Amino acid sequence: MEIINAIGRRKSAVARVYLTEGTGKITINKVELSKYFPSAILQYVVKQPLELLEVAEKYDIKANLDGGGFTGQSQALRLAIARALVKIDAEDKKALKDKGFLTRDARKVERKKPGRPKARRRFQFSKR
Repeated sequence: MEIINAIGRRKSAVARVYLTEGTGKITINKVELSKYFPSAILQYVVKQPLELLEVAEKYDIKANLDGGGFTGQSQALRLAIARALVKIDAEDKKALKDKGFLTRDARKVERKKPGRPKARRRFQFSKR
């Protein structure tokens, strides 16, 4: 099996994933998953598509993560892994789509507008 690559984005985070056959090792920016994401919740988020299809021990994953915070990065990585798994076997698409792992969450931080303290917040109105 050749290397399968896919990309995932969330907020301002970008994840590039390279999937190969292996033993289930996940490496992010040349660091082990448990060291990169010490939080068990974020590790769970990353592994969700693998656990759903029961292929966690079948593939090695190398990922390059860039931008954003840890939540955005973990969700970008989940999307990239799900897309790579669909490239390997198109039969899995329905199961992943039903759980929402193939949906790109397009929400981003809205920019600050001029003459306002934040994006939508206005200064207090004074009638007199």
